[in-house]
Amino acid sequence: MIAKDIKRAVFLDRDGTISPDQFGYLKDPELYHLYPDSVPALRMLQELGYLIFIVTNQSGIARGYLSDAELQHVHQKMRALLNAGGVTLDGVYYSPYHKDGIVEPYNVHHEDRKPGIGMFKQALRDFHFDPAFSFMIGDRISDVGFAQNAGLKSILLLTGNGEKEFGDIISGCTEYKPDFVCENILTAAQLIKRFFS
Repeated sequence: MIAKDIKRAVFLDRDGTISPDQFGYLKDPELYHLYPDSVPALRMLQELGYLIFIVTNQSGIARGYLSDAELQHVHQKMRALLNAGGVTLDGVYYSPYHKDGIVEPYNVHHEDRKPGIGMFKQALRDFHFDPAFSFMIGDRISDVGFAQNAGLKSILLLTGNGEKEFGDIISGCTEYKPDFVCENILTAAQLIKRFFS
């Protein structure tokens, strides 16, 4: 049993984790939608007392595929869909950077891009939670690396790019190894509820 006064957080990737990764660099909010399991999963985590953060690499801004304003409109839609299901995000952090980009000042290597932990550091400054009792959930090796570099427990999902990424992990193509592998966001939330609450 975890002490009630310990402040805990769950970090979540966006595309392939709470929503399908099917439109590339999505800039039209009308096309954005959630996986059916996302609202019940995040509501479960919220009811357990976890802070809920989205941390998403959005190199499309550096590459010139969408603007910061267009991304904000997509995130407004994301928040609205979650709010309608009773879920309130505590923070949404994104990295617009990529060293191969064409848009200044985002065309640089930056700590904010996962598996770098710039977004984690900002969330920690904003909310002062305990990383040792916190999680990162995502569908990519970069999410697992983010967790490892930040001292979080990692859950790799098999949704989105997860099955392919899991194959790369099994074949030894990466130094990062997840703490847990789950079928989808709901099974990840159920794992946290059963064993860490």
